[in-house]
Formats: sequence, structure tokens, C-alpha cells
Amino acid sequence: MGLLDSLMGNASEVDATEVNDEISEVLADNESVANAYKLIRDMLVITNKRLIFVDKQGMTGKKVSYHSIPYKSVTNFIVETAGTFDTDSELKIWVSGRAAPLELELKSGLAPSVQKALATQMFS
Repeated sequence: MGLLDSLMGNASEVDATEVNDEISEVLADNESVANAYKLIRDMLVITNKRLIFVDKQGMTGKKVSYHSIPYKSVTNFIVETAGTFDTDSELKIWVSGRAAPLELELKSGLAPSVQKALATQMFS
């Protein structure tokens, strides 16, 4: 992930193996990371069982919030690709029981791979 993308708030794809090791204590025994996207310190993790939003808090980032969303709770999602003047891609995920979607800005070329990763896990 480039420094400029971090400053602009765009998530970039990170190595799933490294993320699997980093969050292994919160993964179920039969769960593994399929894809992961990092935004400065926070992450969106797509596993074979659920979505996990990882929110590192405070100055040191030692306090971490893990927001788990089972795929059966995802009612729909939108991946918006970048345009000519709008260079960001966006991901919006609607979860049952929530009126507003969860939103994440992505690096411009990631929209197709995020959509494929979500669809692969949700529909398999």
C-alpha cells in the first residue's frame, strides 16, 4: 500500500497468510483468511466463514475491535468502480438489522477482486 493511498484513506489488498497469522486468535478452528484489505491500521478480512472488520484503536493500536458479520447476515453489497474524475472505488455492505451500510473506500483497481472475493465466499 502506497503512502499516498494511506493518506487518502483507500484500502489496499494485503497478504492473506500474514493476516491469518495476525488474527489467528479470533479465527475459528476451521476458519481461514481468503482475502484482506488494509486501510492504514484498520482492515476488512474476508474469511471462509464471515467478514471481519478490524478496528485498531488508540495511539498504540493495542486496543482492537473485531466486528464479525456472518455471510448469512449480509443482505446485499455494492462495489462501485472508479471513474475518470473519481479515482476511488467504494464497497457498501448492508447487514440485516442495520439501516445504514458499512462503507469502505478502496484503491481504484481493487473493485473487481473485492466483488469476486465476496461473491466466492457468500455463494459457495
